[in-house]
Amino acid sequence: GKNEYDLLIIGGGSGGLACAKEAAKFGRKVAVLDYVEPSPQGTKWGLGGTCVNVGCIPKKLMHQAALLGSAIKDAQHYGWNIAQPVHHTWSVMAQAVQNYVKSLNWGHRVQLQDKKVKYFNMKGSFSDPHTIRGLTKAGKETIVTAENIVIATGGRPKYPMHVAGALEYGITSDDLFWLKESPGKTLTPFVFNVSLECAGFLTGIGLETTVMMRSIPLRGFDQVSTQMASLVTEHMESYGTKFLKRCFPTKVEKLESNRLQVTWKNTDLRTEVTDSFDTVMWAVGRAPDTETLNLETVGVKTNSETGKIIVDASEATSVPHIYAVGDITEGRPELTPTAIAAGKLLAQRLFGQSSELMDYDNVPTTVFTPLEYGCVGLSEEAAVQCYGSDNIEVYHAYYKPLEFTVAERDAAQCYMKMVCLRERDQRILGLHFIGPNAGEVIQGFALGIKCGATYPQLMKTIGIHPTCAEEITKLHITKDSGLDATVTGC
Repeated sequence: GKNEYDLLIIGGGSGGLACAKEAAKFGRKVAVLDYVEPSPQGTKWGLGGTCVNVGCIPKKLMHQAALLGSAIKDAQHYGWNIAQPVHHTWSVMAQAVQNYVKSLNWGHRVQLQDKKVKYFNMKGSFSDPHTIRGLTKAGKETIVTAENIVIATGGRPKYPMHVAGALEYGITSDDLFWLKESPGKTLTPFVFNVSLECAGFLTGIGLETTVMMRSIPLRGFDQVSTQMASLVTEHMESYGTKFLKRCFPTKVEKLESNRLQVTWKNTDLRTEVTDSFDTVMWAVGRAPDTETLNLETVGVKTNSETGKIIVDASEATSVPHIYAVGDITEGRPELTPTAIAAGKLLAQRLFGQSSELMDYDNVPTTVFTPLEYGCVGLSEEAAVQCYGSDNIEVYHAYYKPLEFTVAERDAAQCYMKMVCLRERDQRILGLHFIGPNAGEVIQGFALGIKCGATYPQLMKTIGIHPTCAEEITKLHITKDSGLDATVTGC
């Protein structure tokens, strides 16, 4: 039989669910199709998409586990008598994190039910521009038709298929968060933010962890001046993570001991090296999950290089009543909050007589490495490209968090940078911050920058003493000056 809907969402991640729930508020008949294809290693999960199941949520919780380990070391300097050595149990942490994620899966299903949104646990593909063919795991077919369709299937981690044994023996972030036992000695080749974040918390809970990087870390983030991205990796090295620089893997083999022997080349020394690991976790980026959608049949255009769906400012694809939101779309930030906001605004435009478009400028983000890196607005490179080097002013400084002093922690990489227009009122173009709780710090300043804050206005802002964020309100060292180190609280 056929089911007629006002709106059909393909994909039950952050953007798709937000769009569905918002549309249901207007009394429209809404349905969601969601199906998780198991990873090559067999890992699968419930409703909620990448963020809930194998992204932001489990990552932040495991990051917190690592921060607690660092806090235990600091605690001794503050008078706490803690028996040594301290031991971390992966299975306890993993079970707690996985139980919480499962509660979120169930919560999403309940919310859809409460809002009278029909949920199909099916893999969807286009039959024609208004018809979706849904297929269950058991192979049962359901035909669903809708006036409007939103594609929100997100992406999945890629494997380096040119590396022998990569697919057979490696895992990705799709698997790491659902491991029941410790990954042990781990290698994560290629340096994207997820590889550094995972390497950071694995090191923090006491596992021997190695990152292999062929070129620069955190491509797409600020690389100028003292290079924010390099400071992140420098801190990780001092924190215990090993880095194999200017190296790339060529093959992975399984030994009789079940360990994985990895062979790689060093491009500087032109040598070939091997070592064995318990786990190899690939972090080579994500590919849009469009393979089974049958987009070409209905004429939805994609970028031939990235595979992502091309949309306009209203999230519309090349087919007028078919839309796309989230990581699946070309040129959009791959961030949960932007997908949620875009999904809600789309539903409001479709059914609520709204004309408001999603604003993708000045979206804040944070990399949850052991020393966090948060930013909002333009990098220094992007500012120079947009306005010219003569038209920007860069303020930056090192600082030392008060929390680091008694614990005698190294603050050599605690650093902040503000990029401003040089003309008139010196509007702030970008703010970059490396330090504790960078996400919380940047979230607050993001509002001001979104509202067009200027450097003089920031200098008039009274800081909360003694905090790391306070140091931003005292940024007066320009790029042409020497860098001073200040201590929060002095």
